[in-house]
Amino acid sequence: MQTTVTFKNLDSSENLKSYVREKLDRFDKFLENPAEANVVLSVEKFRHLAEINITGDKLNINGKEETNDMYSAIDIVLDKLEKQIKKSKQKIRGYRGGIKNRAKDNSTQDIHPIDEESTKQLKIKNIEYKPMDIEEATMQMDLVNHNFLVFTNARTDKVNVLYRRRDGHYGLIQPSS
Repeated sequence: MQTTVTFKNLDSSENLKSYVREKLDRFDKFLENPAEANVVLSVEKFRHLAEINITGDKLNINGKEETNDMYSAIDIVLDKLEKQIKKSKQKIRGYRGGIKNRAKDNSTQDIHPIDEESTKQLKIKNIEYKPMDIEEATMQMDLVNHNFLVFTNARTDKVNVLYRRRDGHYGLIQPSS
């Protein structure tokens, strides 16, 4: 993160600059793209003010804190900024996830007539399947209480269908080699 430290009514100190830069480096894990931080440290009588503006990664976050000690003001304002960044990132993730979920719901509602003469219709449902063992698949099927489960067999890397038979036992459909 590119950091600019400005001092007002205060002698510039390398200790404060390095402290601020070290603390701001922890925000790199929250931001995908390079960001820019402008830090203003000032003193007014007995009040120590720390103001930090972070710009980058489609975010513009500001924080300001005043205490009796400059180091504690920096720590408090950085904690505030961390909360703001996490909250903003969570909003973005929630918004993107909402769009995906709506698209999935629409794709499961496709109903196509098979034949114009007959009244039967075909409902197409897209599913996601993941690799698992047969034992894990039976537990998963009991957990969600469905009549069948499509999964990739972890041992053979082929798509299998596990279904519940009328007698309560399970059946397994697997492709032959």
